[in-house]
Amino acid sequence: MRKPTLIILVALACLVTHHNLAAAQKSELKFKVPAGWVEEERTSTMRVAQYRLPKVAADAEDASLVLYYFGLGQGGSTTANIDRWINQMKQADGSAAKGAKDEQRVGNGLKVTMVDVSGTYVAETAPGSGSFFNKPAYRLRAAVVETPNGSYFVKLVGPEKTVAQWNDSFVNYIKSFEFK
Repeated sequence: MRKPTLIILVALACLVTHHNLAAAQKSELKFKVPAGWVEEERTSTMRVAQYRLPKVAADAEDASLVLYYFGLGQGGSTTANIDRWINQMKQADGSAAKGAKDEQRVGNGLKVTMVDVSGTYVAETAPGSGSFFNKPAYRLRAAVVETPNGSYFVKLVGPEKTVAQWNDSFVNYIKSFEFK
């Protein structure tokens, strides 16, 4: 092969790669919001969506679900996020949460890692605030959704019975994710 032909082939390969990368960066996560979820105004630009999931009669509070996106290569690894979420739940005596379940699946070409853990919710009320929740009988469902543009993070937290009521719609929400 002559040098000019090789240079043209390399240039074409770079152009195709650049075009594919540009197309991927214009793509975004698409999803279906389940019936009954109440959309709320996003309180941060890092929040793609924010919902209130109405409480069941036995609970005093609603649950909340937030979908976060921090950018390509941002937000930490899947393992770091799963571990952090599990550590936001404690047993009544303050010891580490027990029985955390995680699950990996692939849906619509996206790798998803989910976690399900119950206990006392002890996350910071706001990052860096030094103030912490103390919400017993809570449940946290969360997921990391890996896309070509980086990971999206989903966090559902609320009273156990309310989260149980919305669990199927949470799973269906995650299953609806598509990257287009």
